[in-house]
Amino acid sequence: MRAIWKGALTFGLVNVPVKVYSATEDHDVPLHQVHDKDGGRIRYQRICEIDGEVVPYADIDRAYSDGEKTVILTKEDLRSLPSEKSREIDVVEFVPSDQVDLLTLDKAYYLEPDSSSPKAYVLLRKTLEQTERTAIVRFSLRQKTRLAALRVRGEVLVLQTLLWADEVREASFPALDESVKILAKELEMSAALVDSFAADFDPEEFEDEYQAELRTLIDAKLERGDAVDTAETFGESEEAASGGEVIDLMEALRASVEKSRAARSAKASGADPAEDAEEGSDGHPSGASSKKKKSSAKAS
Repeated sequence: MRAIWKGALTFGLVNVPVKVYSATEDHDVPLHQVHDKDGGRIRYQRICEIDGEVVPYADIDRAYSDGEKTVILTKEDLRSLPSEKSREIDVVEFVPSDQVDLLTLDKAYYLEPDSSSPKAYVLLRKTLEQTERTAIVRFSLRQKTRLAALRVRGEVLVLQTLLWADEVREASFPALDESVKILAKELEMSAALVDSFAADFDPEEFEDEYQAELRTLIDAKLERGDAVDTAETFGESEEAASGGEVIDLMEALRASVEKSRAARSAKASGADPAEDAEEGSDGHPSGASSKKKKSSAKAS
């Protein structure tokens, strides 16, 4: 990994020199655009509207227009801003971790201690763990002032930028204003369904199915050209489940619980749930693959 920023984490008079690294990366298959008629690659160019010339990125400045006047902001202008010059990540407060809304979490970065002794870094990490608090910090990166949450992940301090309050939309849906009566039996059955899906989350158990299928399709096309039989490549697709409104909620919940339990039991015994399934109360096999299991949870 290559550090993208270097500075110091400060709280009170304590100064912790750190290097900042991007904590995530994109795993999507890289695709580019082509002309569907002849396969020619589509390229975008930065063209000046005055002289019609293609402009190198290094020769491009920023500008702001208020409708009447335009102000050009050079790279030197932007670099001269006090916030841009700052190389500090300032802790402004320590808050209970459960007060940080997951909706506001954005880009994540790893912090590496950048001094001969990591004592101050380790002290801050242990303090956050012991107090079960998250540090709210402010810093500047790539011509933006950022608000971020500083938290612990294993042995490393993680900086996760936060959306500003005015960047989060308010959710207003008229349907949720209507009075809805939930029966005790429905709530009990719903809780049983949740319990039947209960597990410890392990992200390694999941994969990006779309990207895996896309790579399979690309490999098939590389091998056989455009004469690819998708049914042969991927197998026959199942009929999509109806997205209509559930008529009997209790029956749907009961069938979902039975299907989930049967699938889990089959998985624990090493059997194939698709082959060893018994008929459930909904008329469908009560055993299901993990993919079907997720679908039934979504539908219910």
